[in-house]
Amino acid sequence: MASNQVYSDGDQFPAVCSQPAVPVSGDPVLVGQLPGVALADEHADGTTTCTFAGVYNLPVQGIDGVGNSAIAVGDIVYYTAADTPKLGKKTAGVQFGYALAAVASGATATIPVKIGH
Repeated sequence: MASNQVYSDGDQFPAVCSQPAVPVSGDPVLVGQLPGVALADEHADGTTTCTFAGVYNLPVQGIDGVGNSAIAVGDIVYYTAADTPKLGKKTAGVQFGYALAAVASGATATIPVKIGH
C-alpha cells in the first residue's frame, strides 16, 4: 500500500462543507463543487462525515432557472444554495447528480438521486 494514501476508497470522509453552513445527517451537501450527503451531524471541529457516492432519497423540486419544470428519470439535478429544497434543475447551481425518479413540474418530491457527475 502506498504510504501517501489518505482514504482507501475516497467515497466517504470528514470534510468542511461549504453548503449548508451546519449540515445534519441526511442533508445534501457541497464541499466546494463536490456533491455529497452528510452521514452525521456536523462535528465540534467543524467537519462533517460525508459520502460522495451512492444513491440517496432526497427532496427535489420540479423547477429550473425559468420557472416550473418537470424532472424526468436521468435528468441532471443541481444544488442551489438559495432554494428550499436545495435540489432542482437550475443550471446556475452546482451539478449534484441524477434523478432516478420523476418529479412533476412545480412539485417537490423525495426521490432517489445518484450522487456525482
